[in-house]
Amino acid sequence: MNTLMNTIKYFFVITAELTVLFLGISTIVALILMYLPQEKIKAWMSNKGILSNFVGALFGALTPFCACSTIPMTLGFLEIGVPFGATMSFVIASPLLNPIILAILLALMGLKVAITYFIVVFGAAIIFGIILEKTGMSKLVKNVRIKGGGYADNEIPHAFKSKLKLSFMKAWGDFYGILGYLLIGVGIGAVIYGYLPEELVLKYAGRDNPFAIPIAALIGVPLYIRAETAIPIGLSLMQKGMSLGAVIALVIGGAGMAIPEMSMLAGIFKKKLVASIVVVIFLTAIICGYVFNMI
Repeated sequence: MNTLMNTIKYFFVITAELTVLFLGISTIVALILMYLPQEKIKAWMSNKGILSNFVGALFGALTPFCACSTIPMTLGFLEIGVPFGATMSFVIASPLLNPIILAILLALMGLKVAITYFIVVFGAAIIFGIILEKTGMSKLVKNVRIKGGGYADNEIPHAFKSKLKLSFMKAWGDFYGILGYLLIGVGIGAVIYGYLPEELVLKYAGRDNPFAIPIAALIGVPLYIRAETAIPIGLSLMQKGMSLGAVIALVIGGAGMAIPEMSMLAGIFKKKLVASIVVVIFLTAIICGYVFNMI
C-alpha cells in the first residue's frame, strides 16, 4: 500500500511540476521573443559551421532547465529559424549541463569529476548536434513552423499585460498539444519508479559487471529523476558498490532520456528523430561512463 501511494503521489507531483514548468517556461520564452528581435537571436545561434553548435550547447549549459523544460525553448528556436543542428546541441546539453548540476558534482564528487563531466557532455552535444543535422534529421520535424514563425510586428501588443496574456495563451496551446504524451509518459515512469527495487539496480550495475554502465544508463531512463536529484542518489549508490562510471551513466540516462521528455518530443518530432535523440543520449551516457571509469 505504501508503494502504491508513493507511486500515485509521484505521478501527481511530477505531473504538476511539469505542467508548471512547461507553462512557465513557454510563457517566458514567448514573452522574451516579443522583446528580442528575431534576427538577433538567429544571429547568435546561426554562425557558420561548428560555432553555431558551440553556441547552442553553451546556451543549453547556461540554462537551469530540467529535461522537459527544454521543449518550449526548442519550439521557440525552431519557429524563428535557428539552425537544426544548433537546436539539437541545445536539446542535448540543456538537461545534462547547467550551473546547478556542476555545482553539485563539484561539492559531492570533486573538481576533477565536475570538469570531466562538463567537457565530455559538452563535446558530445556539439558532435551529435552536427551529426543529426548532417544526416538530414531536420526533415523529421512536425507541427512546427521552422521558418517565418514568431509574431509579426503588428501582432504584438504594446502593453506588458497584453503581451503576458498573449504569451500565456501561446504557451497553453503548445501544452495542450503535448498533454496526452506527458500523462502517458509520467504514468509509465511513475509505475517503474515506484516498483523498481534498489537491490536490482545494485545487482546489475555493480563494479564487477562489465555491462554496468549501459545497464545503468537504461535504468535511468524510466526513473525521470532530475540530475540535481540523481547525483546525491548516485553518490549513495556508489558508496554501496556502484562504479563512478555507472553512476554518471545513470544520471545522464535519467536526466536526458526521461520518458516524459521523449513523449513530449514525439509531439513535435517524428518517431525516427525521437529514437535518434534517445540513441544520442544513450551513447553520451556510455561514453561518459567509461571515461570516468578510466580516470
